[in-house]
Amino acid sequence: MSDFVDRVTVHVKGGDGGNGAASIRREKYKPLAGPDGGDGGDGGSVIFVADPNATSLMDFRFLPHRAAPSGTQGLGGDKDGSKGADLILPVPLGTVVFTAKGGPGEQKRPGKPLADLRRKGDRFVAAEGGNGGLGNRSLANRARRAPGFALLGEPGEERDLVLELKSIADVALVGFPSAGKSSLIAAMSAAKPKIADYPFTTLVPNLGVVLAGEKRFTMADVPGLIPGASQGKGLGLEFLRHIERTEVIAHVVDCATLEPNRDPIADYEALEKELAIYADELKLPLGAIPIAERPRIIVLNKVDVPEAKELAEFVRPEFEKMGLKTFIVSTASHEGLKELSFALMGIVDEMREKVRAQEEAEDEARVVIRPLEDAGRPRRRGGRSGLGIDFEIEREQDRDGNFWYVVTGSKPERWVVQTNFDNEEAVGYLADRLARLGVEDALRKLGAHPGDEVHIGRGDRAVAFDWDPTVAAGAEMLDGTPQAVRGQDLRLQDDGYARRRTNTERRREYHEWMDAKSAVRAAMQAEREAGHWSDPTVLDDPNDETSLIDRLGEDRGDPGKDGKGTAAKRQ
Repeated sequence: MSDFVDRVTVHVKGGDGGNGAASIRREKYKPLAGPDGGDGGDGGSVIFVADPNATSLMDFRFLPHRAAPSGTQGLGGDKDGSKGADLILPVPLGTVVFTAKGGPGEQKRPGKPLADLRRKGDRFVAAEGGNGGLGNRSLANRARRAPGFALLGEPGEERDLVLELKSIADVALVGFPSAGKSSLIAAMSAAKPKIADYPFTTLVPNLGVVLAGEKRFTMADVPGLIPGASQGKGLGLEFLRHIERTEVIAHVVDCATLEPNRDPIADYEALEKELAIYADELKLPLGAIPIAERPRIIVLNKVDVPEAKELAEFVRPEFEKMGLKTFIVSTASHEGLKELSFALMGIVDEMREKVRAQEEAEDEARVVIRPLEDAGRPRRRGGRSGLGIDFEIEREQDRDGNFWYVVTGSKPERWVVQTNFDNEEAVGYLADRLARLGVEDALRKLGAHPGDEVHIGRGDRAVAFDWDPTVAAGAEMLDGTPQAVRGQDLRLQDDGYARRRTNTERRREYHEWMDAKSAVRAAMQAEREAGHWSDPTVLDDPNDETSLIDRLGEDRGDPGKDGKGTAAKRQ
C-alpha cells in the first residue's frame, strides 16, 4: 500500500462553548450581595497549518474525524470557565482546502476552494469553536440588577472538508508511461520510487532532492500522461494538478520505444496539447506563473541503447530550433546527468527570483477593503421586504396551504442557541432582544397576524413558536406583582440589602426592634391579666369574622342566637 495520499475527506468540529453560571454571592451580614455567576469558556478551533515536515495526508485517511476540546462551564464566585485548546493539524505545503460536495452516503467531491496553504506557516481555521455563554454577572446592569438566568454556550462549527495536495516542487518530470521518469529521479536523487517494465508503474508522485554543487532543488516524478489525460483518460486529472506548483517542466522523451506511430517530436507535441487544455481551465493563485510561460527543457532518455542514441542525436537540432534546451542522458550509465542537474539548477534560480518578484508585486497591488468603523451608523430594521442587516424574514408555504415565517440571521439564530427554554426569565430575555432587533416590526410589515407560526433558524437548531405581539416582551412579571419585573430583586434595591448598613443604623434598628418587642410583651401581659386568654366567650376582636366562638355557638344550635353570631348577643 502506498504511503502517499493526496486527497482525503475530513470531518472537523470546533469545541462547544461552556454554559454560563447563575449564582448569587453570599457574605457575612450580606446574604444577597449581587450576581457572581462566571462566564463559560470558549471552545477550541480546528486549524490547518502548512508544515514542511508533513509530506502526505495519510494521517487524515486513518483519522478523518477531528474535534477540538470544548470550553468548561462557568462557576459561582466570579469563576470563568477555561477555554478549550485549539487543535493544530499540520498539512503538507501545497494543500488546498475545499468544501465537500455530495449527499449522505455519497463520495465527497471538492467544491468551493476555501484556502491555499502554499507557504510555511500558512493557517486556515477549518472549524471555529463556539463562544462561551455569559453568566448572570455579565448580564447584570443598572436596569437588570439580579438576573436569575445565564446564557448557554454556543456549539462549535461542524462541517466536512476535502483536502487536496498539489505537490510543490521546482522541476516536474512529465512524459509518456515507461519513459524513464522514475529511473531518472532515482538516478539523480536519493528517492526510491517503484520501477518496473509496464505502463503506469508510478501511481503517486515521487519527490526527490537533487544536489548541484552546494545548491539543491526538488524534483517531482509525475505519473505518466497520455493523449486525452485532460479529459480524464488514463490517470487523467488525478495527477495533472501536481504540475500546477512546479516552476520548470522537463519533458522526458523515450528514444528507445518500440511502439508504432511514436517519435520524440510527436510525443512532445501531444503532451504539450494536453497541458494547454488543462491550463486553460486552471485558476492559479495570485503571483503564480501561468503554465504556458514556464520554461521547458527536453530530456532525451535511454541513449545507452545504440539506436536510441542515434535517434536522440537526430532530433536534438529540431528541439533546439524550437528554442528548447535539450539534454541527452541515460539513467543506466548516468551519461549527461551531471550537466542536466546544473542546467536545471540555473533555470530554477532564475524562476525563484521571478516568482518572488511577481508575488511581491501582486501583494503591493492587492486592494484591501475594510468596513468603516462608524458605531453611530443607523441600522436598517426589517425593511419593506423583511430584509435587514442583521436578519431576514421569508414567508414559506406548503402544498396544503399552510404557511409560516422563517427568521434567519447570525444574531437571531445565535440568540436562540444561547437560550435556556426551561427558564421563563431567559425566554423573556430572548423576546426582549428580538423586539429590540426589529423582528416583531418586520413581521408586522410582512402581514403576520397573532397566532401565525414563526421559525427562527433552519435545520435541527430551528425553534418554532406562535407569534403573539400583544404581550409586551418587557412587561412579564415573575410572581404576578407589579414590583417584581424581570431581572430585579426587591432585596437588592437601594433601600434593601444592596447597601451595607453603618454601625449607627444597626444600633438604631436594634433599639427600635427591642422597644417593639417590649411593647408586645406588655400588651400580652395586659391581656393575660384581663382574662382574655382564659375566658373563651370573650372575643378580643369583634370584627373577626373567623372567630372560633361564633362557629362553636352555631355548631351547638344555641336557641338564644339570632343567626348573627356572638356580636348580636352582646348587643
